[in-house]
Order: sequence, then structure tokens, then C-alpha cells
Amino acid sequence: MADLSSQRVGFIGVGFMGEAILSGAIAARGIRPENAWVNDVRGDHADAVASRHGTHAAASIGELVAAVDWVVFSAKPQNLDAVLPELSAALAPGKWVLSIAAGVSTERLGAGLPDGTPVVRVMPNLAASVGEAATAICAGAHARETHTDLAEELFETVGRTVRVDENLLDAVTGLSGSGPAFIFLAIEAMADAGVQLGLTFEQACLLAAQTALGAAKVVQERGEHPAVLKTQVTSPGGTTAAGLQQLEAGAVRAAFASAVRAAAERSRELGG
Repeated sequence: MADLSSQRVGFIGVGFMGEAILSGAIAARGIRPENAWVNDVRGDHADAVASRHGTHAAASIGELVAAVDWVVFSAKPQNLDAVLPELSAALAPGKWVLSIAAGVSTERLGAGLPDGTPVVRVMPNLAASVGEAATAICAGAHARETHTDLAEELFETVGRTVRVDENLLDAVTGLSGSGPAFIFLAIEAMADAGVQLGLTFEQACLLAAQTALGAAKVVQERGEHPAVLKTQVTSPGGTTAAGLQQLEAGAVRAAFASAVRAAAERSRELGG
């Protein structure tokens, strides 16, 4: 298995998500700054990112591809058609592409690249910016275990990963891709209630956010079903039982499930 730290990696597009992945990988010593190249449609932005992280700024996609072992396509999906011809022309045999372009299948991406180019598709989320992303990884038709291993190693530097079949990526988009916004809404609602009960917004927001963070960590570290954990903090006739009764009466469980399904369905629509 190839070691990520020995790989030369190029990032095409270093907007919010691309830079978050790059900076996380460098901070975790997954990628060495001297082994990273960046390119962006905004040349001055690419120069600034390179300066911040001690990487190289490539003046063109061709220059970037020539310098690296593989490419992370982290530009906006709407820029794909403009980027693919130059990327395809520059790719040499043995080089491969990792894409975080939402809604762009490995088949569609591969169709614009030299025949047989290995493609790995990933779906990270906003929390990559704080090293807590939830990322799903799937392999295209020509990708081998080495490619998915490197993808996993890269995204483990900014959170946790799972491997899924590509036909499940719309579900992933609905759950963890859009999920941070659903949790933000829950935190906002809890904080607003705290304000109504006399706390300042700063106090209430801190308590609500830390509660969400702590609860998530308990789920991850204990490995128990959330329903079991819920029972452990719900005393008969107690405060938590009273609150849960209101959530169930308000169909909050059904609303969250409907939100995930709606986001997944919209992902399918956008992906064509």
C-alpha cells in the first residue's frame, strides 16, 4: 500500500472545501507541504493558499498534473466541463483522479478522461474545516484498492470515513452532506429556547452546541444504539421524559427522516 505522505498530490480548486481538506491533511502530516500543488480559476487565490500552507501554486492544470502522482478535483461541479479537457490532455498513464464534485458520477467523470483512468468519488461535508468530516468513499470502474486506500487515508485526516457503493451516495448526501444544516437548526432551536428561559444567547448557544458535540461523541465512543443511550438518560417521570414527549408529539423524528429523504431525492435530481 502506498503511503500518503510520500505521494505528490494536486488540488484543482481550493475553495472552502478544497482548502479545508488540504490544510487538514497537512496538519495531520498526511500530506507534506512540499508534495502538494494547488490550482484555481482565481490565480491570486491559489497563490494565497499556497503561501498560507507552504505548498506550490501551479499556473495551469497541465503544470499541476505533470508535477503530481494524482489529482483531487475539488472545484465546483459546474466547472467540470471547462476543466475536463485540459485535465484529460495532461493525464499520463498511471495517474488517477479523486473527485469531491457533488452529483458527478464516476462514469460521467471517467467519460471525459483517458480510457481506463482510475476514478474515486468521495462525499465529505462541511465539518472537514474543523477536522470532523463524515466522508463516504466509492470506487469507479477502474479504481483499485490502492486508490481507495489512499482516498481513505486522506479523508481520515479530516474526520471519519465509510466505503459505500456509488448508488448510495445520494443517501449519503441527504444524511451527512446536508446533515450539518439539520443539526445547526436543532442547535439554534435549543439555544432560542434557552434564551426564552433567561439565558443569554451566548450561554445558550455554547450549551446547546456542546451538548450536541458531547452526545455525538458518546454515540461514537460507546458504540451503542442511540435508543439505548437515550434510555440511559431518561428517568421515569423525569425532565428528559417530559421533553422527549414533546418532541414525539411534534413529530420531530419523522421530520428529520423526511428531511434526509428530501435532500437525497434532490441529490438524485441534480445528478440527472
